[in-house]
Amino acid sequence: MKIIVSQEIETICPGFVGACVEAEVVNTPYSEGLWQEIHALGEQLRSSLTTESLKKLSGIAATRRVYKACGKDPSRYRPASEALIRRMLQGKELYQIDTLVDLINLASIKYGYSIGGFDANKFVGDTLTLGIGKTGEPYEGIGRGMLNIEGLPVYRDAVGGVGTPTSDNERTKITLSTTRLCVLINGYDGNETQVRANADYILHLLCYYCQSEGGTYFIY
Repeated sequence: MKIIVSQEIETICPGFVGACVEAEVVNTPYSEGLWQEIHALGEQLRSSLTTESLKKLSGIAATRRVYKACGKDPSRYRPASEALIRRMLQGKELYQIDTLVDLINLASIKYGYSIGGFDANKFVGDTLTLGIGKTGEPYEGIGRGMLNIEGLPVYRDAVGGVGTPTSDNERTKITLSTTRLCVLINGYDGNETQVRANADYILHLLCYYCQSEGGTYFIY
């Protein structure tokens, strides 16, 4: 895939750093080992964070600032990483979906970045452009129905929106039949070192839990 960061995003967040992870994968309904890692991380976070202090984590704080700059309330349309960590801190179980989705959620929680995970075979065209949602733009969030994405950062393919930091689109979602994975890491804090570490961590998890060999990523 080619990724284009639009001028409107660059104006609001000139330091933005993204990573695109691409891999051939085998998805499964559930991985016990992966969930042991998720539960261990939850224990660690509950000992070190609160629902207020998590907002100060670099990736989350930066995403919230971008939401506000775009005119969106980050407490109403929470970035996915914040919503996942909040759920853990409140003692609630994360939703168990499938190994790929659960793995991406773990990577998002560990680094605090909102991460989009997509079935790359469902993209239309070979280019994704990161822009800002417009008034009345149609967008069906996974498990959320039609979502008002006006003022949200959004990746679009040749047809329309596929991912926001709040929710990815039903049209390009991961399923058990997904074999080509695309993962987008959104570093609105501009910390390339952490974004790269997050990408490396995802490749490690994919190799261990999803039979992935030769996965790659690039920075944009």
